[in-house]
Amino acid sequence: MEQTKWKGRWNQMKGEAKKKWGKLTDDDLQQVDGDKDKLIGKVQERYGITKEEAKKDVDSWN
Repeated sequence: MEQTKWKGRWNQMKGEAKKKWGKLTDDDLQQVDGDKDKLIGKVQERYGITKEEAKKDVDSWN
């Protein structure tokens, strides 16, 4: 259910995600396409943090 919510709101959320995680590129956000797990992976990759840290960050943002 949560994944469906993310997909439906992704276009609105992209701008906020870009503000929060400035290292994410427009390409990154396009690839995420509303998939929370992909966002976690991109945050982990761009910021060089663990998956758990990235998940915590994304969960607190959501």
